[in-house]
Amino acid sequence: MTKINDFVVKFANVNGSGSASANLMFAKSIFRMGIPVTPKNIFPSNIQGLPTWFEVRISKDGYAARRDGIDCFITLNPQTYQSDMKEILPGGYLIYDNTMERKFSRKNINYIGIPMAKICSDNYDDPRQRQLFKNIVCLGALAVLLKIDIKIIENLIKEDFEKKPKLIPPNIQALHLGRDYALNNLDTDLDISVKKIRTSKKKILIQGNEAAGLGCVYGGATVAGWYPITPSTSLVEAFQKYVNIFRVNDKNEINAGIVQAEDELSAVGMAIGANWNGARAFTATSGPGVSLMSEFLGLAYFAEIPLVLFNIQRGGPSTGMPTRTQQSDILSCAYASHGDTKHILLFPSDPKECFEMAAQSFDLAEILQTPIIVMSDLDIGMNDWVVDPLKWDDKTKYNRGKVLNKKNLDDLVNWGRYLDVDGDGIPYRTLPGTHESKGSYFTRGTSHDAFAGYTEDGRINAENMMRITKKFKKSLKYLPRSIKKKAKEETGIGIIYFGSTACAIDEANDILESQGYNIDLLRIRSFPFGRGISSFIDDHEHIIVMEQNRDAQMRSLLINELNKNSSNIHSILNFDGSPVTADYIVKEYLNLLKGNEAMLKSSKTKKTAA
Repeated sequence: MTKINDFVVKFANVNGSGSASANLMFAKSIFRMGIPVTPKNIFPSNIQGLPTWFEVRISKDGYAARRDGIDCFITLNPQTYQSDMKEILPGGYLIYDNTMERKFSRKNINYIGIPMAKICSDNYDDPRQRQLFKNIVCLGALAVLLKIDIKIIENLIKEDFEKKPKLIPPNIQALHLGRDYALNNLDTDLDISVKKIRTSKKKILIQGNEAAGLGCVYGGATVAGWYPITPSTSLVEAFQKYVNIFRVNDKNEINAGIVQAEDELSAVGMAIGANWNGARAFTATSGPGVSLMSEFLGLAYFAEIPLVLFNIQRGGPSTGMPTRTQQSDILSCAYASHGDTKHILLFPSDPKECFEMAAQSFDLAEILQTPIIVMSDLDIGMNDWVVDPLKWDDKTKYNRGKVLNKKNLDDLVNWGRYLDVDGDGIPYRTLPGTHESKGSYFTRGTSHDAFAGYTEDGRINAENMMRITKKFKKSLKYLPRSIKKKAKEETGIGIIYFGSTACAIDEANDILESQGYNIDLLRIRSFPFGRGISSFIDDHEHIIVMEQNRDAQMRSLLINELNKNSSNIHSILNFDGSPVTADYIVKEYLNLLKGNEAMLKSSKTKKTAA
């Protein structure tokens, strides 16, 4: 069966071979033909030598989740030939370098050999060029086999090497060497191909960390304290890139401070100190970094200092899988630090929301005077996603919350840093230097009264803790609300999900709906949980929580915070480090229904369950 604009291509390479740029160029070329693509870079945590993969889903329907099964595998790493072949669907294609003779045992797939190494050795003398250009030779052959517009790839090469123009001619030469070989030596009539689509709606291809870094600039951030850790490093690098564009004055001075600290605790400490002094500051890390930052997170919570923290989640526990994705820091972030501590969490589902929530988080941190933790993950952060263009209203004014200026302080007779004047739990704060004699205060992580004075009076400390609790509950009016999607027919089953699983859930729901199943959906976008989430659980006989961790952390948080009966709240869990697929969700959903008459009845299927 011919597949046009609907198939999956996967590359197998050796890390450090220069394949990443060529593979991304492949994805971008198809995207520029108007076809939605979903690239996934699957790379090891070492620098060089181990296997790496790059997966591209081409979907005319715009499905952005990974899909099970590979239609075309370009395997350039002999170490992984045998395992790579197992992923290819029957009738699919294996493209390999046949410079050396290879033997393959599988009978139900098609083999296409291209002497990439020989082509490069015949045309280039430099050993490094021979290695790098092999990927471009392969790209040229793929352009013929899959019907990709070669002019688009040529333009991409020119764009990529704009600052190194000497590299443009040899790359284009390598591209055409591969193209010419395919035209002259290969059967180019494959069952998979791409065809240009006229799209009425403009889209962009961007990574979540890139979008979040830009969002920090638009959100008014001027300080980043950070310590490198995969997969968060590129967020701070993006912030640095954009401040060099947007934060430069007439004297060519950059109005921003980016400080690489000696460790994670120092990094968050710098961000807290900058916020206390009136800057908008943030830090970015991953799970292990959050563990090390916990002490200072508790300080910011109790001293009520604004802070924005980006947690780009990765596989754990411990060092875990640094270059794989998970959603396994939900509980550790919600309750980060010791004692009674609760933090506000935001859950973006794609790079567009990374941009929006990054910008919004600085307002939230200052309005609520507390840490805001943006819970992204490696899949969103380090992979390119097709999203709507990022938008910003230039009329937007930052909301700095309850900050007293000099006039306010002159008019005040009695000011207390932690005094609840308005009854919403949020006190008024001052910034250093605002007034020559008023508004200064001393506070620390120990118990304090409304006037920031040290106290060991348990009653006063309890009152202060209750005020902070009130503030936490009142935060709901400022946070992004959950998004609901009702089924076509009444149903007793609802699925709750969040973050990067959204695209897989949407596709899985389409599949299940086509099979006669009715499911209501709710996507969580923030914590604490609002009434809408509680009502959604109460309105359904059975709830399924989809999340990418072993211990069903979001389910636990929902049960704990909303005081719900756990017996009818089920889980679909994925924690192998790969982004979950729609096929997996469908399979696990049907497994839940098997032998469970109550759930089967609640789904109100139009067809009998398999």
